[in-house]
Amino acid sequence: MSPVDFIPLAEESGRITDIGRWVVLAACRQLAQWQDTPYEHLRIAVNLSGRELDDEELVDHIREALESENVPADRLEVELTEEVFIQNIERNRDQLSRLQQLGVHLAIDDFGVGYSSLGYLRDFPVDVLKIDRSFINAVTKRHDDAVITRAVINLAHNLGMDVVAEGVETEEQLAFLKDNHCNVAQGYLISRPIPAVKLEQAMAEGSLLKGIAVNSEL
Repeated sequence: MSPVDFIPLAEESGRITDIGRWVVLAACRQLAQWQDTPYEHLRIAVNLSGRELDDEELVDHIREALESENVPADRLEVELTEEVFIQNIERNRDQLSRLQQLGVHLAIDDFGVGYSSLGYLRDFPVDVLKIDRSFINAVTKRHDDAVITRAVINLAHNLGMDVVAEGVETEEQLAFLKDNHCNVAQGYLISRPIPAVKLEQAMAEGSLLKGIAVNSEL
């Protein structure tokens, strides 16, 4: 089932908080397994919905999951969409500030398609911007998309943030991103979703993307 269908149902039924807690714990357990291995530098990103951000115990649960598995907080990244960032600004700012104090990385997912105001970039403790795939799809074909992508990369870097390009599927897109100093590429050109064991094997073989070190940024 697509997340587009699954997530709204999980939120409507009230089970999204339980699911989110399981996901965080599973991520921490995987990070613990990678400790003292060649993969201990990897960071796992988990998505949070607006409903989860309303949970008073969210930060405490994430702290407990990290501590129970003895995982450094900076190995975990929390992703929220622009829409979630904007909803209930004061409450979200408090929750996200607590997560930042914990040491967890914070990312804005699908950046560029939600809200025109950039004020929240100044007001929220954001570490990573993820450029929406709708801009990357035609970044080498449409001048406007190329300009917007360059602008987002420059904006993020000037604010001290890293940039992830979503939906990278061609060598041409990757070359454009490298030329414009994007930090990380994400998409089927690199790999489709795979289990952790296959990820370890692919990284050991250097087979995720020929000619590019898979354990480095662009």
